Amino acid sequence: MRLPLPRPRSLAGQLFAMQAVLIAVVVVGYALFSYISDRGQAQAAAGRQARAVALAIADSPSVAEAVRTPDPSSLLQPYAVRVMQDTDVDFVTIMNPRGIRWTHPDPKQIGHPFQGHIDRAQRGGTFTETYTGTLGPSVRAVTPIKDGERVVGLVSAGIKVEEISKRAREQLAALTGVAAGALLLGAVGTYVINARLRRHTHGMNADELSRMHDYHQAALHAVREGLLMLDGQYRVALINDGGRELLGVTGDVVGASVAELGLPSQLTGALLASEPRVDEVHLAAERVLVVNTSPVSGGERRGTVVTLRDVTELQSLTGELNSERGFSQALRSQAHEAANRLHTVVSLIELGRAEEAVDFATAELELAQALTDQVVAAVGEPVLAALLLGKTAQANERGVELVVSQESRLDDGLLPPSLPARDLVTILGNLVDNAVDAAQGAVPSRVAVAAYTERVGTGTAGAEAAGTQAAGAETLGAQGAAGGSGTAEGGRSELVLRVSDTGAGVDPAHADLVFERGYSTKPADEGGRGLGLALVRQAVRRHGGTLSVTDAEGGGARFEARLPLGSAGADTATPTAPTGGPEDGGAA
Repeated sequence: MRLPLPRPRSLAGQLFAMQAVLIAVVVVGYALFSYISDRGQAQAAAGRQARAVALAIADSPSVAEAVRTPDPSSLLQPYAVRVMQDTDVDFVTIMNPRGIRWTHPDPKQIGHPFQGHIDRAQRGGTFTETYTGTLGPSVRAVTPIKDGERVVGLVSAGIKVEEISKRAREQLAALTGVAAGALLLGAVGTYVINARLRRHTHGMNADELSRMHDYHQAALHAVREGLLMLDGQYRVALINDGGRELLGVTGDVVGASVAELGLPSQLTGALLASEPRVDEVHLAAERVLVVNTSPVSGGERRGTVVTLRDVTELQSLTGELNSERGFSQALRSQAHEAANRLHTVVSLIELGRAEEAVDFATAELELAQALTDQVVAAVGEPVLAALLLGKTAQANERGVELVVSQESRLDDGLLPPSLPARDLVTILGNLVDNAVDAAQGAVPSRVAVAAYTERVGTGTAGAEAAGTQAAGAETLGAQGAAGGSGTAEGGRSELVLRVSDTGAGVDPAHADLVFERGYSTKPADEGGRGLGLALVRQAVRRHGGTLSVTDAEGGGARFEARLPLGSAGADTATPTAPTGGPEDGGAA
């Protein structure tokens, strides 16, 4: 039957019990070994003591003289008693050569034969043995009393085994006290150490810690959010799969410094910051990330916990939502203007001026239709056309004239599936918003937009396109339907989105900084500034394109984004459009 022994639940308790048992086993084993060793040493010491006493008695002249008297016992018995008292032996027996006792601690045993071996002593030798006599087991030494070469008597001195054990027990008692002190000291030290360990493990045992580790690993790699743990020297201590994906790092980066991960400078600065960061938006290579950092407390800097969330889609939707809000504001404004115009028409009719009312209404319709026809004719791609119409209304509300340049030509169905409309909205929408902000208040306040395709990397095709600028109405898709005329050899097509403004322009020294997240020449608002152009650059880079900023003709800045559409052999050629400033094209 197995007894239900209590087992400590915590890892610290188990370690304490194991160490206490180990210390107890070591101490008890050492005590047992010491007892056996001390007992043997005490027995050997008793033999040496008995031998020395026996030899001293045998060499005593008074003993030799008493042996030669007619009654040796009367002289030797008192002498033997004094020797026992002085030398701390249990018995001294002096006997004749045949072994008949002359002395004994028990006077009744005088005259009786000695119990033990005397043959070697009778031959003149001295020896030591353990033998059980009348006083019980004893360690004894036997030596001859000589008169010249003749043995005239024998002497035996001994110490009882019981006395030897008593001496060993006294030594064992002292050893046991020392062992108990060592065990107590070890137990106290073990308890203190394990109490500290128990605080660190929160009282959990090994099984619970193992399960927690399994849960930790499963949760670490299951969550889509990125988790990054840095040590006190800002080296990567832990990174999950989501963190690798969001930061775009590969390989074994554990142990590497944050500065060695190749991240954007502002994101690296946020990770290296000593103060906490809360919901900061940063741009990685292809993603928009929300970064939160929290230092690990503990008296000294032990590290940093970093969480990463991907808000690329959310940021794109936010941009679209802002555009929709702009569209709705423009529609409300247009509705207000339409109401004013309608009241004007009604008032003219009530005044009997019907012809003037018709002319007024027709002029307004023709202006609105002309704007729509111009934008749709230039940009047939429905998403971009709708974006430009909405941005035109927004710009007009802010006192800025938005112009679609004459070289713009982008038919519906031209863009490949690899270039989604959402990215185009992000690129062109942010460029237009930035240009409208820059042009607002300038004289003149104008923004020019150009959107067309262009073949690059060819010989004859590029020359023909440059020489047929007026024939820009021929689109890439139309030429593809016509068979391509054999001029698309060896080139590739690019989508060009160019936005110019009449604002203050961009300082050439800051040409690269304008695309960094957080850079802005405008006052900061509640939502922050300096994210639009950074998103544009991110989207352009994601599709392998280029983004540049130069001075526009007549002042202001000109931003140009070029996105590859594939090989020209597959898509055929398109005319090369001339570059122009805000003055190019008709008024929208």
